[in-house]
Amino acid sequence: MTSRAETARLTVGQAIVRFLAAQWTERDGERQKLFAGCLGIFGHGNVAGLGQALLQSELAGGAGHLTGHLPYVLARNEQAMVHTAAAYARQKDRLRTWACTASIGPGSTNMLTGAALATVNRLPVLLLPSDTFATRVAAPVLQELEVPYAGDVSVNDAFRPVSRFFDRVARPEQLPSALLGAMRVLTDPVETGAVTLALPQDVQAEAYDWPVELFAERVWRVGRPLPETPDIAAAAALIRAARRPLIVAGGGVHYSGAEDALRAFCEATGIPVGETQAGRGSLPHGHPQAMGAVGSTGTTAANALAAEADLVIGVGTRYSDFTTASRSAFRDPGVRFVNVNVARFDAGKLAGLAVVADAREALTSLAAALGGYAVEPAYRDLQARLWRDWDALVEAAHNPPEEVTAALAPGVLTQGTVLGRVNELSDPRDVVVCAAGSMPGDLHKLWRVRDRRAYHVEYGYSCMGYEIPGGIGVRLADPDRDVFVLVGDGSYLMMPTELVTAVQEHIKIIVVLVQNHGFHSIGSLSESLGSQRFGTGYRFRDRVTGRLEGARLPVDLAANARSLGATVIEVRGRGELDQAIADAKAAPADGSPVVIHVETDPAVHAPGSASWWDVPVSQVSDLDSTRRAYEEYVAHKTAQRPLLAPSERTDP
Repeated sequence: MTSRAETARLTVGQAIVRFLAAQWTERDGERQKLFAGCLGIFGHGNVAGLGQALLQSELAGGAGHLTGHLPYVLARNEQAMVHTAAAYARQKDRLRTWACTASIGPGSTNMLTGAALATVNRLPVLLLPSDTFATRVAAPVLQELEVPYAGDVSVNDAFRPVSRFFDRVARPEQLPSALLGAMRVLTDPVETGAVTLALPQDVQAEAYDWPVELFAERVWRVGRPLPETPDIAAAAALIRAARRPLIVAGGGVHYSGAEDALRAFCEATGIPVGETQAGRGSLPHGHPQAMGAVGSTGTTAANALAAEADLVIGVGTRYSDFTTASRSAFRDPGVRFVNVNVARFDAGKLAGLAVVADAREALTSLAAALGGYAVEPAYRDLQARLWRDWDALVEAAHNPPEEVTAALAPGVLTQGTVLGRVNELSDPRDVVVCAAGSMPGDLHKLWRVRDRRAYHVEYGYSCMGYEIPGGIGVRLADPDRDVFVLVGDGSYLMMPTELVTAVQEHIKIIVVLVQNHGFHSIGSLSESLGSQRFGTGYRFRDRVTGRLEGARLPVDLAANARSLGATVIEVRGRGELDQAIADAKAAPADGSPVVIHVETDPAVHAPGSASWWDVPVSQVSDLDSTRRAYEEYVAHKTAQRPLLAPSERTDP
């Protein structure tokens, strides 16, 4: 039995806060706190539980900005605060994160989209949704879901399919095992994602005598699984036998800190690299083997090499449909795959030879096993030629020719020009943040990445509204870097309110708000699929036709941002944009967010990727546009392949 002297009498809420403040991660001998703090919005479900505990923690920590044992930040939208936590975790290579607390009912279920995003992207976030009374003494309470067939179901059960770990703490005695289970998943590079601990509101405020050992500092070591020697030997044999190998670098390169190992491997072997959205920056712009983005939104250089590759070496990628161009990118009949991944689930995709290991360790071992191997000089020459051709297209997109600019309305720019000016006038270490619309694809192709942490595009879930809260998370993680949030009007309108959080916390982010009067990306997609941009423009309903085809809506997004406390710079033309970027960068580092409002013409597109994305088209239609689109779709489907040929293990 534990004696009274060895216990601490705390509420469940207080115990959670004290426990979270004592958790650390360690990798390669470097320790850091797992939780930077707690983001939250209070309601009757958590104000007297976790809310009281966070207040007590803050007062114990002293006065000042973000002080206390577990610092608290008030958010404006529950979904947004999960995005902030996820962005922070990604920028910290998944070694640190935030907790998020919300009240019962809609406050908690608002976090579901954020939970799905974190789990899809394999990013650690801790969600603490409040739940209805465990005692059921006053049931049904406000915001409680009643189902006739189960008395123990609440809306928080919706978190189960989008969480990597879920538990409901119905009694204080259950808390230690729930917390330890949560930490195990949050710090596991294979299992990580959203972790949800549902907390009934009465249990949060219930006192209990806790063993003091629960609150001792705990260090969770994030290891580097080593590759199996036979797997390295088999992978090396496949590489030696290949004439046109290609590396596909994913987010695992960054999470492992494997950029230097990848660079050394490519320089020794001459194998080119195409990058996923999460893998952008694995090699810096200008490296001879850096072919840029690969797949549906890729460069013509990377995609030309992918089409002819006889061996694809995936490093830390989960092979999404954008990466494989819906399995149409890799066209060599005998193409094989070597998949380096810390997760066996991903390493086993596309019937590849699975090398289950940390990316840095696997690349280092492969380089040693391949001593003396290099691709033919002609293959290196092909890479250089393909890249020169693509880079010329990028330059033309950044600086459009006169025949393009002359057709633009006064003061209106192309999206390529906006991206190009931000790219050129920002510092190499500045971070670009984006998530949805046409800009992620344009950034994937056109952005010249100069630093491993300078490209942050959320494209696993491609969640509209992520951009501003994501930018806040990145800035919290890297306060010495300027953060450029690139967002279109459609995504901005989903979640502009976190500008208020940035104002509150003196978090300087530079939001480049691109006004193109609707959903640029989906409008273009709709047109290509024969649906004539239906329902994608921000227009009045025409009184005669009854359709949304009238004049543009008189929405003033600059005024909206200004009303939320941001410093707003409205620009018309390239010169004004250049000055606005300079002024924004010169603004105080601890000042307000800066919003640069610029109008673009959505009819001017970035250069094509010579690739495809599988979005089904109606097989029958009364519309000529749809019938033509279906004919094109059927033609594209002929290039789609199952990619199931085994990468046979070859004895060395």
